[in-house]
Amino acid sequence: MASARQSLWESGHDETVEVNQRALIDKVLARYSGEFTVFRELLQNSDDAASKAVEIHFDTQAYLDGKKKTADDGTTNRLPININGAVREKLPDLKTEHVHQWTFKNNGIAFRDEDWNRLKKIAEGNPDEEKIGAFGVGFYSLFSITEEPFVTSGDQWMGFYWKDKKDQLFARRGTLNNAPSADNEWTSFEMPLREPAAIPDAFDFTRFLASSITFMVHLRSVSVFFNDKRLARLEKDPGVPRGLGIPKGLRTKSPMATMQVASIKHTPLQIKAEVMRWVYTSGTPKQQTVRRAVTRALNPTSTQSGFFHSLFSSFAAPQHAAPASPPPVVEETTDQLAINETSVVLAIYSAEVDVKLDRKTAQELLRSTKKNPPSTLRLDLIYTGKMEYDASKQEDDKYKNTGSIFQGLRADLDGTGSTRVFIGHATGQTTGLGGHISARFIPTVERESIDLVDRNVSMWNKELLYVGGFLARAAYELELVTVRDLWKGASESASPSNTETALPDEQMQVWLRDRAIHALRFFTFHPSTPSATVSSLLEAGFFMAGNSGPFPIISSVGVRDAADVRIPDPAFSGFLKQLPVLPDAVVSGAQLMVDTLRARNVIKDISFTDVLAELRARPLSEVELVECLRWWIGVTKEPQQTQASIQHIRQELVSAALLAIAPGTPNEKIIPLSTIKTFVNLRSTGAIMPLDGPFPDHTVLPSVSRPFVAADLISAFSWQELTVVEWIRHVATVPPAKSTPEFDLSVSAAWAERILNCLARAWPSVANAQQLEIVEILKSKSCVPTRSGMKLPAQAYFANANIFPDLPVVTMPNGSAVKGPLEKVLLALGVRKHVDLQVVFDRMIKTGDWTIADLTKYLVAVQQTLTSVEMERLRQTAAFPKEVPANPANPATANDAKPMTRYKASDLYEPLDVFRELKLPVIDWGEHTKWRPSSDEAKFLYGLGLRRFPPLAEILGLAASTDESLRSAALRYFLKNTSRYPDYEPMKFSNLQFIPALKANGTSVMGTPKDVFINPESAILGFNIVHPTLREAEIDQLKLRKNPPTSLIVPLLEKTPPKTQAMAQQWFVNLAGRLSEFSAAELTKLSQLPIVPAQPLAGTSEKGQTPQMRMMTPKDCYFRVDSNQNFHSKLFVFVDFGAKANTFLSACGTKHEPSVEEIVQMMLTDPRRFYHVADGRENYLMELRNIAVNRRLISPALRSRMMKATILLGSRRVRKGKANGIIPALLGSQDVDEEEWDFEYDLLRPDQVVIADDTNGYQFFGDSVFSAPQEDLLEDFYLDLGSPRLSSLIREDYKTSGEIKDAKISREMRALVLERLPLFLHEHTHARTKVQYSWLNNERNFVVKTFGKLTVTKHLNFGTTRLSRNQDASAAAKSPGYGPIELWLAGNAQVDMYEVAISLCRVLFNTPKVNDALLFMTILSTDLRALRRRGYNVDRILKQQKAERHAAEEARRKEAKDMEKLVSDYLPPGGMPPPVPVASKPMPPLPADAKSGEETPRPTSPDVPSESDTLIPESEKKGISRHPSHFVNSLQSWRKKLGSKGDATSGEGSSTRPGSVVMNGNTRKPQQGVTPLSNIASNIDQAIAACRPERSNLLHNREQMQMVKESMEEGYCDVAGRIGDLDYIGSIADVKVYVSKDVVDGRNIMPTHRDAIARFIHIIQPLRGLYKLPPTSLHIFYDLQGDAIAFNRSASIFLNLRYYESWHDSNVLKGDLNQALISWFFTLAHEIAHNLVQPHNSEHEFWFSSICEAHVIGLGHLIAKVDKTAPKSDGVSSVQQP
Repeated sequence: MASARQSLWESGHDETVEVNQRALIDKVLARYSGEFTVFRELLQNSDDAASKAVEIHFDTQAYLDGKKKTADDGTTNRLPININGAVREKLPDLKTEHVHQWTFKNNGIAFRDEDWNRLKKIAEGNPDEEKIGAFGVGFYSLFSITEEPFVTSGDQWMGFYWKDKKDQLFARRGTLNNAPSADNEWTSFEMPLREPAAIPDAFDFTRFLASSITFMVHLRSVSVFFNDKRLARLEKDPGVPRGLGIPKGLRTKSPMATMQVASIKHTPLQIKAEVMRWVYTSGTPKQQTVRRAVTRALNPTSTQSGFFHSLFSSFAAPQHAAPASPPPVVEETTDQLAINETSVVLAIYSAEVDVKLDRKTAQELLRSTKKNPPSTLRLDLIYTGKMEYDASKQEDDKYKNTGSIFQGLRADLDGTGSTRVFIGHATGQTTGLGGHISARFIPTVERESIDLVDRNVSMWNKELLYVGGFLARAAYELELVTVRDLWKGASESASPSNTETALPDEQMQVWLRDRAIHALRFFTFHPSTPSATVSSLLEAGFFMAGNSGPFPIISSVGVRDAADVRIPDPAFSGFLKQLPVLPDAVVSGAQLMVDTLRARNVIKDISFTDVLAELRARPLSEVELVECLRWWIGVTKEPQQTQASIQHIRQELVSAALLAIAPGTPNEKIIPLSTIKTFVNLRSTGAIMPLDGPFPDHTVLPSVSRPFVAADLISAFSWQELTVVEWIRHVATVPPAKSTPEFDLSVSAAWAERILNCLARAWPSVANAQQLEIVEILKSKSCVPTRSGMKLPAQAYFANANIFPDLPVVTMPNGSAVKGPLEKVLLALGVRKHVDLQVVFDRMIKTGDWTIADLTKYLVAVQQTLTSVEMERLRQTAAFPKEVPANPANPATANDAKPMTRYKASDLYEPLDVFRELKLPVIDWGEHTKWRPSSDEAKFLYGLGLRRFPPLAEILGLAASTDESLRSAALRYFLKNTSRYPDYEPMKFSNLQFIPALKANGTSVMGTPKDVFINPESAILGFNIVHPTLREAEIDQLKLRKNPPTSLIVPLLEKTPPKTQAMAQQWFVNLAGRLSEFSAAELTKLSQLPIVPAQPLAGTSEKGQTPQMRMMTPKDCYFRVDSNQNFHSKLFVFVDFGAKANTFLSACGTKHEPSVEEIVQMMLTDPRRFYHVADGRENYLMELRNIAVNRRLISPALRSRMMKATILLGSRRVRKGKANGIIPALLGSQDVDEEEWDFEYDLLRPDQVVIADDTNGYQFFGDSVFSAPQEDLLEDFYLDLGSPRLSSLIREDYKTSGEIKDAKISREMRALVLERLPLFLHEHTHARTKVQYSWLNNERNFVVKTFGKLTVTKHLNFGTTRLSRNQDASAAAKSPGYGPIELWLAGNAQVDMYEVAISLCRVLFNTPKVNDALLFMTILSTDLRALRRRGYNVDRILKQQKAERHAAEEARRKEAKDMEKLVSDYLPPGGMPPPVPVASKPMPPLPADAKSGEETPRPTSPDVPSESDTLIPESEKKGISRHPSHFVNSLQSWRKKLGSKGDATSGEGSSTRPGSVVMNGNTRKPQQGVTPLSNIASNIDQAIAACRPERSNLLHNREQMQMVKESMEEGYCDVAGRIGDLDYIGSIADVKVYVSKDVVDGRNIMPTHRDAIARFIHIIQPLRGLYKLPPTSLHIFYDLQGDAIAFNRSASIFLNLRYYESWHDSNVLKGDLNQALISWFFTLAHEIAHNLVQPHNSEHEFWFSSICEAHVIGLGHLIAKVDKTAPKSDGVSSVQQP
């Protein structure tokens, strides 16, 4: 490939690459978008050429023509001037006058040859790293205004032209012909304009030059001419640079360590300007300039760019958003040629920078800029000080229309975007801060902005921007150092003695603060344009340079580190006086910078730490403390404050704050705020307190707390309002040393009067508890002014108590009356309104002047003034005499002069006759004053406790007195005044004999309430009854019981039961009416007491003796019905006391007839006696049949006893006349075929009796064993009790002679059996065969052999009996293990079809019956025609079964063939194969084809598939294996637990036709193909909807529960013959509960198992909701034994409580519901499937699996959210019993 290319290259020819130079220049110029582009480039070139001066000429065509003419003529061209100096001709308008040529001249180094050569090359810049030019395109900016520029320098010239006026640029160079002159020192650029135009805006152009000259290295002077007139001259005079030390702590090295600041210099710079007034007339209005700058700063994209803009912006007026204002009108007298002189002084900060670049970076920069990067460089920053800035602003006022020429150099404090980045000259990039920056940045090609795109150039510029930020930081800190020094000097001058806290005078502070604000505003970084990154990097460098060190800033106390200065907050200004904060002028004047400092966390807000620092440093005055408290209250009201933080901070605040009282005086006092606990609330109780008086030390001064609301003080400081109690306690206990006498409560009556009056005003609002405290404080203080001096309150009296002249009566110093609230206060303190009672007693009563009536009258008069203590004292004082009745025999005893005994009023009764009759003590009221119960005196005595009626216990005690008159009077009083004794309860006085009563024998007696009853019939039982003299109303008042309680009757019957039947009948009739009063426990106890007198059993009493009554318990008795025909009367006691009495006995346990268990127990007690009483074998067998029918009612324990007792009747054959006489009485006869045999009978254990299920064996051994009666019922009963089958005890051995090969009889017999077997199986429906007919039809599985002779030996092994008998046989069948079934025939005799039949039945059925063999024998031995005549539809049966076998074979062959197909055969074109089923259930093995040579293993039920497999089409079976089988496999363990037998299928004799399914009584045919899931889901919904509630209260077994003929392996839910009748006993939460008949006392299941039932319902209710079953379709039943977990009865589902209790209840009780939910989930699915399919076959399993799969996700959700707490019994809503 390479050689081919080389050969092609050699055969080619060269062609030039042409460049359209005009288009190239135009595209380059299109990148220049700024104003004055031509002059910017020429000025920069001049400075690079070391020019000192530059002249710029704008010449009109007339001037050029005149100049040329002058040159030709040798004359000068001057304008004529008049004598007054006025211009003779009118000056043109600089804005409109067109010029034709621009000329730019500089006096720099003349062009060298290399310069001339580079001038004509595009994009070849100056390689000198000291020069600014870099890209070699600056000169070509001239082509934006001219077509043919002409350059002269030294003695040479070069002109440019477009050849043939086309697109190729050519240059022509030559030598000047002129002789050397002064003009040769200038390099000149003549630019004839492409089109004449006005000069650039003269004023704006001058301002541009002023800014451009600032950073020029060599250029000192620039002059601008219009024709021959010099419009302006700018001269720059740099001062002497002064080295500055780098502020300490600044980071001099750039982030990437490529640049390091070596030193900093400060250079003053003065620029002078001489400008004609003519220039000012063309200036742009000042406001428009400012607006344009702001607009550009805010919208950098608004600047126009492109070639045409750069073309015209250099000589056309700038475009503005709004039209410019017209130029000002110049007066004619103004000399526009006059010169305005102005100057500006700038400070330039310069940073000398060392550059260190790695080689790779340097090479990359060389590649980008065509220059080697410098090793050192300088960065300049113009800083305009405050004074210079203000002077410039004043000059703006002088030139109001245009502003100052130096406006572009002035600091940009407002962020208008007027400060630029200079790269030799100004670029379009603004700095974002207040001053210009000049440095060796690398610009973009058009030199409008800094290049931040190229990776290496961007690194250089960013490092240099950091230096710019560093220099700005240094300049700022140096300026702040100057401010600090000036501040310090002024402070020392103002206060030489205290320089630390002294401050300069206010004027000096303002001046220095403004200077610092100016610095902050100058170094505030605004967004820069067009690249905002520039200002961001400068700002980052500004703060990064500080290296996290101090940041100086002006504060309220001078220049401080910003970390020590805080943002001012008015909330703190009132009390934080020493904390340095930013002055408000700084915050408002330099807001942006302050915000930046806050955002950078350089300066912070005032914190709680600052507050604590000042509070700990000095105490606060009252005013300052008020402000501090106001601030803190505001803090606590902020919503973001939590209570925990508030408490912690408040504790520190309170601990730090100090209050200074009277500072600087002798009385100065410092109070820690932490000692303050209370405050005076001047808006409530504090308003009544004298503020000039003393307050507790823990109370804040009222002057401090006055401005605040009480709620704020409580909330913010947890202070409490000073209560009146605390204030009183303080003024009452203040030590005398701390108080003047005027504030001593015990000395100063005036102070005491003020205190009492204050209390009087506050008293109505003081709580009772606080009033008591105040009284407690003052009662021991001599605080009451009286006429006898200061007294204790208890020693003082009110004026109305002045009954004695020497009493100390209250007297106020100011003479005011004691009334109203003051009276209440004094009364509460204990000032008395009456004289003490003891004094009254001492002074009056002892003198005998007053009677009890008089004393009472006085007490009534003063009772309003008596205190509770005095009233209590009166109640406890024995001051009242008792009335003494006169003795009729000695009347003088009533007025005996013995000392009078006095009593308390509560010990006496009012003086009434009724109390005198009751002999109660009454008060001695005297004879002169009549007692009136309604008088005030009586009411007063009642209040002291005088009795108005005797207490209940006392009056009843009197009623039980032995004094009959007193007893009668007391009972009458009680019965008349029962309303006074509402708490009377007779049982409280159960031992008090106050009730008149009669004994059972009619004798009167006084009885207690518990022994006397109202009902006269109670006397029959021997109880006392109420006396008939009492009226019915009085009996009701006594609240006696009507009948004796059952708690007395039961012990009575236990101790003294009725002895005769007549008495018993009378008692039982009486008690029958009160059955509802007996509790269950009492009835149970009565059932076990011998309270029933009964006649002895017949035959139990000896002859000649009178039968004695027997006392029987009710539960051992039975009601007599017909004793003449019931032999049970000989075994059990039967009674009859009448219908009503029998009701009582029935409740006590007497039954109508003995139960099965009782009969069994009687039988077990003495079986032989029972046999004899039954009158022989027939009656005994009748009892056994009854027991057999009801054997499920027998308890397991009793069943165990039966299995070990000799209660079963057995018979044994004996030859006539040879009976063994075991039990002669039992010997009898029976009709038998063999007349030589008799039978003997005996009662034996179950294991001693055999079931004669083998007729042939019974013929052999019938005389050696006892057998059970040959009745199905009794045989099943004997089997249940453990009797063995005879067939299980006999072992057969076969002996044969030689086999006859290929015997014809073998073939014929095999064909006969296979032909007739379907007929037999069609009639045989009660048992399933061990093997299927299809399997047996295989010649390998059923073999018939013929032998010469066949002998059978039968061995009996039963107990100790060992017998063997031999017999020749004609046929026998064998089934060795899993091999084929063999039928052996004897060739020496005719084959007996009965032996063939019985032999085959033994191998085909588990338990063959005699009738089975007889039926099979008949079918084998009868001709088919005879069978037809007998009603057998032979042809139909055979054809039907043949068709079924053929269909099954075809289905198996088709399935085998389908299995051989490729997967792709099932797919449509482009289809994807279906997913392979996971864990699919393998199909059970099918028998091999009969024609195959392989021997098929013999299947055993239930794993062998049957013909009924065709109930589900083969295609549907495939769907089953694909659809639910993966789920079914995971549930195999649950199926086993539930009793599902896998693929248990129906046998050939199924009542349902093969190929169809019984569903709701209808027959449906199997569908072809896979069953759609929608059909399956629909059937599931039908099965669930079919569930219904059970409405019968009694469920009879076998009612619509037919035996499943298809599967004799009964499933767990087949209840046929396995569950007894069920009784409905109640419901819980709408779930009915049933109990089996075999449960004794089944009604008690509800209360005894109530909690378990409730928990079971808690499990099945959510499952019922999961399946969406009808609410009442689930039922619970309980039995004692059996393996029925659940069953489905006519679509009603029954669940076994016993299995739940055994398996799950313990876990549910612990809170683990998972296992229970899972287990009963599958149980319900199994039962719901029975709504679709009744038998347990493969289709039932299919529906069971489908139902599970449809709801298993819901089960998962249920388990996830089920409550783990087991339900409590009280959680069941209701329990209902029928």
